Formats: sequence, structure tokens, C-alpha cells
Amino acid sequence: MMHFNQTLRPIDVPMSKNQIVRARTWPDFPTSKSPVSFGEATCMEQLLVHCANAIENNDATLAQQILWVLNNIAPPDGDSTQRLACGFLRALIIRAAKTGNCKLLITAMANVHSNDLAMTNHKFSIIELASFVDLTPWHRFGFTAANAAVLEAVEGYHVVHIVDLSLTHCMQIPTLIESLAIRPEGPPLVKLTVVGATEDFPPMLDLSYGELGTKLVNFARSRNVAMEFKVIPSSSSSGFASLIEQLKMQHFVRTQNDNEALVINCHMMLHCVPELEIPNTDSSSLRTMFLKELRCLDPTIVVLVDEDADFTSNNLVNRLRSAYNYLWIPFDMVDTFLPRGSKQRQWYEADICWKIENVISHEGIQRMERLETKSKWVQRMRNASFRSVGFSEDAISEVKNILDEHAAGWGLKKEEKDLVLTWKGHNVVFATVWFPM
Repeated sequence: MMHFNQTLRPIDVPMSKNQIVRARTWPDFPTSKSPVSFGEATCMEQLLVHCANAIENNDATLAQQILWVLNNIAPPDGDSTQRLACGFLRALIIRAAKTGNCKLLITAMANVHSNDLAMTNHKFSIIELASFVDLTPWHRFGFTAANAAVLEAVEGYHVVHIVDLSLTHCMQIPTLIESLAIRPEGPPLVKLTVVGATEDFPPMLDLSYGELGTKLVNFARSRNVAMEFKVIPSSSSSGFASLIEQLKMQHFVRTQNDNEALVINCHMMLHCVPELEIPNTDSSSLRTMFLKELRCLDPTIVVLVDEDADFTSNNLVNRLRSAYNYLWIPFDMVDTFLPRGSKQRQWYEADICWKIENVISHEGIQRMERLETKSKWVQRMRNASFRSVGFSEDAISEVKNILDEHAAGWGLKKEEKDLVLTWKGHNVVFATVWFPM
């Protein structure tokens, strides 16, 4: 993340002869790296909102003035609130550089440090990614809750087909294999199908899915579990259409075998399916159609884990407010356990800044981060003819145990039949389990 001190000035936009620039006054803001109070954080959010409005209204002069103010109060190495605002500052500059008169602000990107891009584009080794995922319960919460529910649902099945729709490159699977290996009735044959999405979004892996599959098959063999691995190239922009077609072809084979379970594991990937309308169909969107197609496969169980926020608004300001009031959580969280300057912290915050940039700077199919709240997903699943199933007490106990391994501030609450991970009382990630109706 760059700091724009040398590229932005209060007024630096060519003006026509008839254009009059009046100085705008701003409230007093700190220009040091001292911690930002709650009131100042609120003002910072308001500045970001005013800047977004100026960009949308094609007011390059006002936009640059606000960016200059933000640049002075949001250093990339400040406290958590300042670093959060710095992420939005960069995203707004990227958006401004593509918008009308604000294209003149492209000069503000001249000094982007190559190191910032390297942090975002870092490709993890398997060991690095496993360590990265284990840093917080952000992913572990969902892994643990989902695996516990899956183990109960596939009890007694000789074949377990897992369709892993996950952005974490199968990091959940080894623990599930170990649990299946020690089943009282013996381990099943595990068929693992994964989607090789074409979009390059973090975290990225430094090996191919073919190589990843070989490692997983060898790991399963070391636990005396037979495994078959298959990767289906697909794209979220098409609603994973090729995945559905492949699974339909396998559906007939499965119906001939009453002892094969189909597990659909959705871990923070379904929100990447575009919420775009489909003409000449009964389904209102790709997302709705995808869930209905999953239901037609008659899965044994569907587990849906995702982040509990709403980034779907077509209005930039509404989206900015939602993102700002959700993505403060990871910035606040890393301050509790990762030292400044550590590679892991840089990778973690680069991942969050990628989200901010995607939510703020892009539109159409380029905007992958289209989170929806738990309540919206619950309604979607019900509309697709799934029924909600609660978590067992054993599953809840396992989740509580992994939370005990992490910093204070994490919590767990039960909402009806669902589990929700919280940070300082705020919803972070939800986990839900579904059976076909």
C-alpha cells in the first residue's frame, strides 16, 4: 500500500477559463501517526463517502482535495483504522483514474510501490498457506463446523463424493480425511472434485491443481484412505456452469449406487457467483439458478460458510459504507497477534486490500466480492428447496475448542440453527447446514 504524500496536492487539476475554484474548509484532522479516536474514525468514513460521491459526480477538483486530506490522515503504517482508510484511499484513486474528468488523477498512481503489488500477488506454498489459514479462526471456524456436520451426514456410506467449492485450495480436506480414516465402520472411498476458477484472486497457490491433487491423494493414502481427485476448470462469471454439467453427468452413476454420499462444501466461494439477471429464464439470476441446479443433484448435505456482510449494492456509497463497517474487523484483529512488518501481516492485509479494491474500484463481472448476509443466503437456500439442519452439540464443542486457541475477542453464537463467528460482538462468518427438502 502506497502513501500519496508526494503525488497529491489540494488542487492539481487543469481548469477551464470559466471554472472557479473555491477553497473548501475541512474539520481539523490529525496529520501524525497517532491513534485515531472513534469520532475521528467516523469523520474518516464520511470523507471517504464524500470522495466517492465526488468521483461519481465527476467532480475531479473536489475528489482530489478530499484524497489529499485522506492521504495526510491515513498512513499505510498507522493504526488499524488508518490502515483501513488507506486501503479505501487506494481503491478510490484507482476508481477515479477510470472515471470521466477524474481520469486526470491517474498521476496519483505514478509512485505505486512494486512491493505492494508483490504482497497482493504472492503465491503461497502449501506450508505457507496452511500457516496463513491457521492464523485466525476466520477460516478454521468454517472448516471445523463443516467437517463435523459432514462426518455425521456421511456415517455408514462406503463412498463419499465431496465437491469442494472453496477459495482456500482444499486446506479443509486433510483434517476431514483424518477424521474419515478413524471411523468405526472404516474409511470410505473419497472422491474429491474441486473447481479450478480462472480468476486470480488471493490467496494464490504456487502449484497447479494437478500437483495439489497428487499431494492430497498421497496424504490420504498415508492414512489408509483411498481417494480419487478431479479438477473441473470453471469460472465464477458463468456461475460455474461447467461444474454443474460435469456433476450432472456423474449424477446418474451415483443414483445407481445407494451407498454413495454427495457432499457440497461451499466455503466462501458462492458469493463470487455473479448476481446478474438471466433473460428468458424462470430464475432471476445466476446465483439463484446455481442453487437450483445444486438441488437437482440431490446432495446428501450442503454446507454453506461465508462472511456475514452485504456488498451487493449497485450504489458505490452504500457499498463503501458496508465494506468500511465490516472490513475494519480484520485490521483490528491482526493488531492483537501479528507484529508490524511481519510478512504474514503484510500478506493478510494485502488480501483485505484486494477485497476493498474489488468492491470499490470495479463493476460488472470484474466485481467478484459480492457478499450477502446470512439472512439472505438462508432465504435463497429455502427458495431452492433446501431445509436447514442444526449443528450437534459435539460440533459446537469442537468449534469452541478451536476458538480457545486464538486471541481473546473471538466469540461464538447460535442464531436459530446456524453458527456465527463474532469479533468483539460483531458478526464475522456464518456456518449453515442444509438437506434437500
